[in-house]
Amino acid sequence: MLVLAIWPRPAQAEDVTVFAASSLRTVMEAIGDGFEAETGHRLTLAHGGSSALARQITLGAPADVFISANADWMDWLDGQGALERETRFDLAGNRLVLIGHGAGRLAWPELSRDVLIDALGDRPLAMALVDAVPAGLYGRSALQSLGFWEAVSSRIVQVDNVRAALALVVLGEAPLGIVYQSEARAAAAVSVLYTFPEETHAPIRYPVAILAGRSDPASRAFLDYLRGPVARAALERNGFLVDVP
Repeated sequence: MLVLAIWPRPAQAEDVTVFAASSLRTVMEAIGDGFEAETGHRLTLAHGGSSALARQITLGAPADVFISANADWMDWLDGQGALERETRFDLAGNRLVLIGHGAGRLAWPELSRDVLIDALGDRPLAMALVDAVPAGLYGRSALQSLGFWEAVSSRIVQVDNVRAALALVVLGEAPLGIVYQSEARAAAAVSVLYTFPEETHAPIRYPVAILAGRSDPASRAFLDYLRGPVARAALERNGFLVDVP
């Protein structure tokens, strides 16, 4: 007798469009593959700086789910009435690190103004936009808290998102950059030189929510999948913190 295993599938496959912070690109591609295989739904991912994505959403961009790299932009959308508020939760956390060009470099036991200036030489420090993009906001806060901002602010090259800051260091166009630890883990051509103390910046959290009017079965299935063990394991493998308060 031939026995066929019957796996549950939705009555009709649906599309889910997710706007997600740039720092989630690698892990969301892995999570998306698993979600599609398990549910039969189709996932479309669009990545960018959280600020840019949030503004696009208010202008009518056709997103179903938003994942921000900080709470402020999710709060801003909430204030615009753009969220299905009851669906919001914190997906993961992260740490902020200083990276240097080149693999295999030893981490610095501490960070001082002189060490930072000497390591930069006459070259720039790569950061995401310090007045808008979460990674840049966290980085500016950390430098200010440590008393280094005035010394390096004129040396910073600002780019649209944290992935672009990472790329500058990978290519050697900047000797140092401030990114998330998950970004550093994804790049073999950089080393983590210093991890900023958590008290130097606001907690790094990735809130997720379904957008107003988009709460269909496929979007809810995606949020359920994000809460599940497969997605959580993928986040942890990629350097994210999954046990966040």
